[in-house]
Amino acid sequence: MTYIVNENCIKCKHTTCVDVCPVDCFYEGKNMLVIKPDECIDCGVCEPECPVDAIKADTEPESEKWLEINAKYSEIWPNISKKKDPPSDHEKYTDEKNKYEKYFKENL
Repeated sequence: MTYIVNENCIKCKHTTCVDVCPVDCFYEGKNMLVIKPDECIDCGVCEPECPVDAIKADTEPESEKWLEINAKYSEIWPNISKKKDPPSDHEKYTDEKNKYEKYFKENL
């Protein structure tokens, strides 16, 4: 098992999860974070830290798509190991649905 970041992170990107990760397995794109599955040690300390419920175990329903996205972009995006301020307009996106289709950026 590993943890993944899902679309709830898009345009919110709180990074509170980054601060508690003991292995620095988070990677930062333009408008979301991902977890590198091969680096995640399944400790789960990041999951309760996310205020928008964007971190889930890869055993949760519908996680296959997000496992692939996390694996792909953790190989491309830079590692992040320190907490940053969320985007200034993050609150207006917190409960929005279908954020992946609307806002996802590969940041390539």
